[in-house]
Amino acid sequence: MTATSSARLGMLTPSSNTALEPLTCAMVAGMTNVSAHFARFRVTQIGLSPTALGQFAPEGLLAAADLLADAKVDVIAWNGTSAAWMGFEQDEALCTAITARTGIPASTSILAYRELFLAHGFRRIGLVTPYLDDVQAAICSNWNTSDFACTAERHLGLSVNFSFAEVTESEIADMVRAVVAEGCDAVAIVCTNLKGSAIAPVLEREIGIPVLDSISVTLWKSLLLAGRDPGELRAWGGPFALEPARQGEKVE
Repeated sequence: MTATSSARLGMLTPSSNTALEPLTCAMVAGMTNVSAHFARFRVTQIGLSPTALGQFAPEGLLAAADLLADAKVDVIAWNGTSAAWMGFEQDEALCTAITARTGIPASTSILAYRELFLAHGFRRIGLVTPYLDDVQAAICSNWNTSDFACTAERHLGLSVNFSFAEVTESEIADMVRAVVAEGCDAVAIVCTNLKGSAIAPVLEREIGIPVLDSISVTLWKSLLLAGRDPGELRAWGGPFALEPARQGEKVE
C-alpha cells in the first residue's frame, strides 16, 4: 500500500467497553483514508473465575471476526488484554485461527506489547491497570520473562469492565507517576477500557519515558499490518512516537 491507500481496521471489542472506540476514531480522524470498524462480543467482568475466563473462549471472538471480514477489513485486531493474564499463547492461537478462517492478517494488544518491548529493549516495565489483585499478579507472572519483567505496578482492584472507563485521567496519571518513581523503562497502561491514550503525550513530556496505552498499542500494530505508517500519529505519543526498530535489531 502507498501512504494514501485506504486502510480499514477491524477491531474485536469487549461489549461493555466505551473507551476504545471513541479514542481509536479520534486518533485515525487525522489520517487520510483510514477507518476503524468494530465488532463486539460479550465481556462484562474481568477476573480469574471460570465464568470470567470463559468470556474469552475463541468461539465468541471468531464469530465477531467473521462479521468484520464481511466489511473486507485489511486487518483484524483483538482490542483487549485477556492474554496478559491468560498467556501469550492464547492470542497466538487466536490470530492463527482468525487468519485461517478469514484470510485476513490478525494481531492483538498483548502481542503488540511484546513486540514493542522486544524491539525497543524495554526490559523494566511499569504496569498500570484497573484490575483485581489476582489478575495483576497473573500479568506480572506472565510478563516476568528473560527479556522483560514488571518491575513496578499499580492497580485499582476493579472487576466490572464497564467501570474501567469511569476511572479518571487524573487517577491514571497518578498511577503512571508512581511506577515511574519506582523505576522502569516504559509504562504499560494495560486495559482497552482506560483512557490512557488521551494523556500519554503530556505524561511523556513530564516523566521522560514512553507511556504505552493498550488502545494506542493495538492501533499501532493494526496500522503496520494494513501497510500504513503509525508515525503519522506521532503527536499522540506512545508507540507512535517511537523510532521504528530495524528488522532483527533492538533499539537501546
